Amino acid sequence: MEPQALIIGGGVTGTGLARDLALRGVSCLLVEKRDINAGASGGNHGLLHSGARYVSTDPASAIACREEAEVLRSIAPHCLEETGGLFVAVPGDDENYIAEFPHLCASSGISCHPLSPSEAREAEPSLSREIIAAFAVDDATINPFQISLDNVSQAVGLGAVYLGNHEVLDFTRGPEGIEEVVIRNALSGGEKRLRPAIVINATGAWASRLAALAGVDIPMHINKGSLAVLHNRLTHMVVNRLRPPDDGDILVPGGNVSILGTTSVPIEDPDAIRPSVQEVDLLVDEGSAMIPSLETARYIRAYAGVRPLLGSGDASSDDRSASRGFNLFDHAEQGLNNFITITGGKLTTFRLMAEKAADLASSKLGLSEPCRTHSHLFASSPAGQWTEPTRSSAHWLRSSSADDLLLCECEMIPKSHFTQVLDCLEEGWPSDLNAIKLRTRMGKGACQGAFCSLRLTGAMYDDGRLDGDSGLRQIKDFMRSRWIGQRPILWDGQLVQAELTEAIHCSLLGFDRLEPESGSTAF
Repeated sequence: MEPQALIIGGGVTGTGLARDLALRGVSCLLVEKRDINAGASGGNHGLLHSGARYVSTDPASAIACREEAEVLRSIAPHCLEETGGLFVAVPGDDENYIAEFPHLCASSGISCHPLSPSEAREAEPSLSREIIAAFAVDDATINPFQISLDNVSQAVGLGAVYLGNHEVLDFTRGPEGIEEVVIRNALSGGEKRLRPAIVINATGAWASRLAALAGVDIPMHINKGSLAVLHNRLTHMVVNRLRPPDDGDILVPGGNVSILGTTSVPIEDPDAIRPSVQEVDLLVDEGSAMIPSLETARYIRAYAGVRPLLGSGDASSDDRSASRGFNLFDHAEQGLNNFITITGGKLTTFRLMAEKAADLASSKLGLSEPCRTHSHLFASSPAGQWTEPTRSSAHWLRSSSADDLLLCECEMIPKSHFTQVLDCLEEGWPSDLNAIKLRTRMGKGACQGAFCSLRLTGAMYDDGRLDGDSGLRQIKDFMRSRWIGQRPILWDGQLVQAELTEAIHCSLLGFDRLEPESGSTAF
């Protein structure tokens, strides 16, 4: 309970920090209030930026994205899909911006190749026949869950400790800094007192709240971005609207689905975010100018993420113009020599953020070991491998056996894969459907968990992992979280699916009459 470094926040930056420090030989403890990627790192579109999206509004972030994307291509290729990207313009888009775009890319060192509209449609047949300009860029996609789980796995393998479901309750300040940190196990209620040499705040949108516990003010505001998930993969490439970042201007392919984003809404509470019908309508209206089939395609859910933006901000400010760069705060000026905060940034730049925070932490610890994450290859971990789209189906089709039942038909996940994931869950972690969902593709298909939640829970009862009515309550809690994302897209095929789910879960199994556990919300 006396680590050299205590990292608070289990998103991609916090897990990247744990890996970075562990590679330097620093003993570190990573604590997360909920689970890996429970915040912004689990609510993005999974785009590995070429940097082209920010060439007009934030050139520094554009350059950082370009450089870090190349690093990630070299150290974590198994977490990426080299889709390539297109920027396309439609009638009414700013022709001055269209003409300036290749020059803006060139000034940031970003590869950008002009295509004729016919060439662009040949590469992506779903594009509108009305497009007037197109450019090819080096966008790709990255699996945020796999990268974070691999970060943790490697860090733990090097001696780090990860504690999920542990919330920081209080800091005790001394003359030079934080002397003690109190954390509570959300599952057992037990408390621990830690005495770390240094504390690193990597909680993203929650950074100002955590800093306030230590008596430190961080000027930041929070912005919500909602996205909609389509049932099918409509494009091979990432497709961007050729204009400064705006609503509904990007479609990202991910495995067998597509993700349409994103909105920008200032909010007050990062714990109270959910997508709205109005946002989904806006996304579809704007996106269909690039890809007309978005108007009639099937949507299976929507979700929302939070952006931590530096500065005071207010509801009238233009958050689209706020920097997507990151900030590293040394709180020595506030009398806390062993407390630092890293926040802001992008998924694409997480490794750089972790490196800069680890450099400062190492300096404060009196250590001189250099960063190795830019050259040290990731290894595919057992904890993260089943988050990869199509991996389960390909494996099952090649090596299925008669007794290896297919529990999730949408993503073709057999029982053997779920068993491996359950065996990889951290010591003391319950057999929890939401934890399994994060580490697999469970519940991400058209049925949104309606069938696989029942089948998997039944298998866990058979294996002695569940008893009493705990499995039934887990199904209800799991489906409640799925329902939040389904409500804004209930039309056509997904409305039929929701009615079928209601008939099975409520009319047949009576889940609507099951009393929720203390602290949970009925769906």
